[in-house]
Amino acid sequence: METARAVCVFLHGRGQSAAQMQEEVIARLDAPDVHFVLPQSPQPAWYDVKAVDPLTGTTATQLDAALALVRAALASASRAAPGRPVVIAGFSQGACLATEYLLRGGRADAAVLLTGCRVGAPDANLPETLAASIPVYASNGDDDPWVPLWAWRKAQEALTRHGARVHSAVFPGRDHLVSDDEIEAFSSLLRRVGEGTDLPEYTT
Repeated sequence: METARAVCVFLHGRGQSAAQMQEEVIARLDAPDVHFVLPQSPQPAWYDVKAVDPLTGTTATQLDAALALVRAALASASRAAPGRPVVIAGFSQGACLATEYLLRGGRADAAVLLTGCRVGAPDANLPETLAASIPVYASNGDDDPWVPLWAWRKAQEALTRHGARVHSAVFPGRDHLVSDDEIEAFSSLLRRVGEGTDLPEYTT
């Protein structure tokens, strides 16, 4: 941590573990000098339902608890590496959780959202507040079984509407996983954050 130039908090997907994300995503990245923090949900999922299901009281309670864990992980990472930029990222349910964190006013210097959307996506009254204009890399497959394109696009539109600089990428035929192209895009953003160079001026 002492030699890290940046910190990335990465959130796992439904039924996955922090260890699994370390093996399947983090180990594939080319991002020297970045310290990774991988919180683990206390249950097999951060919340029980699909993100595109209507937002019930139970889901809202579970989501609030998950967001509290995310905020605590980010605060701890920032205290351990003061002054370093912080990236929030996640895959699938973790990407949905990261999206909710950002659009509820959560702070980060950049974000990588791999197959994520809003939680309670059909609900038109979801909160929308972005703390700062940041670069966001957001990706999905064109026929993902968990995060349909309409919900994914709706999330990107919300981020863009509030000033995020979003680069969206859709991968035809991609399974519910993180592809090599997504790994390269993730690595590129992390390297630039870690090197202290200008962050990508993604078009919105």
